Amino acid sequence: MVMELVCDYLSYLEIERGLSANTIAAYKNDLFLFFEFLGNIANMEDIKRSHLSDYIKHLGRNGANTATITRKIASIKGFFRYLCSVKEIKANPALSIASPKVSKKLPKVMTMSEIEKLFKEKMDTRELAVFELLYATGLRVSELVNLDIKNIDFKNDTIRTIGKGSKERVIPIGTKAKTALKSYLKEREINLQLSNSKKRDETRVFLNNFAEKITRQWVYCFIRNLGDIIHKSISPHTIRHTFATHLLENGADLRVVQELLGHANIVTTQLYTHISKKHLKDVYFAING
Repeated sequence: MVMELVCDYLSYLEIERGLSANTIAAYKNDLFLFFEFLGNIANMEDIKRSHLSDYIKHLGRNGANTATITRKIASIKGFFRYLCSVKEIKANPALSIASPKVSKKLPKVMTMSEIEKLFKEKMDTRELAVFELLYATGLRVSELVNLDIKNIDFKNDTIRTIGKGSKERVIPIGTKAKTALKSYLKEREINLQLSNSKKRDETRVFLNNFAEKITRQWVYCFIRNLGDIIHKSISPHTIRHTFATHLLENGADLRVVQELLGHANIVTTQLYTHISKKHLKDVYFAING
């Protein structure tokens, strides 16, 4: 009975909420470990708040960090909320369980001078188009490698992408990114015509030398190598953070940045305002000592 309800909940997350396979797998793992800890409990009504408190203590004793415990609590809370909504239980035992506070680290960003230095580096047309598009749009690496040709609109200077939770968003692209993209697409077309690979991909924008879709690993490696030039460890997500921070530093509205990044909650986007304030402070003290 317990596992049947867990499976029903996972189906709900997939069909009703549209969550990704990876997210659902994480929920499944969290819930299975929780019920494994509880042992032979057959009735959901038998689960009390004390069971959850004991489980949290168990996680802490076994070395789970704050972020892991917080995520597991969120998974359990979501499950019991669902059970209440479908009338499987009368009272929610997880309702008053508090999550431990996670100290948020400010994400790493690049300065404008570092970005300018990287753009002066010699890159081939594909590398330049990838870097320009990441910095111009704040795309996630998964969104970049899965970007389709049909989702580029040069007439309106926009791209359309599907982000987390299958949410669609339209992002404007500037002149530099548009120019770099057009140059790359000409080369891409030639590459496609010459390729005889069985995996040749005519739908994705970014292809490798065999006309197959580029991998996340390729993008990570390319960006990491760029970081060596400025003596900084960077990733595609660093560029996404930099995109958001530079927009805010230049007067963009927080809600606009939220839409561009595809954040469901503006609280997530507000983190970048702290980066902007820290940057201003660093600049001030660098000048004034």
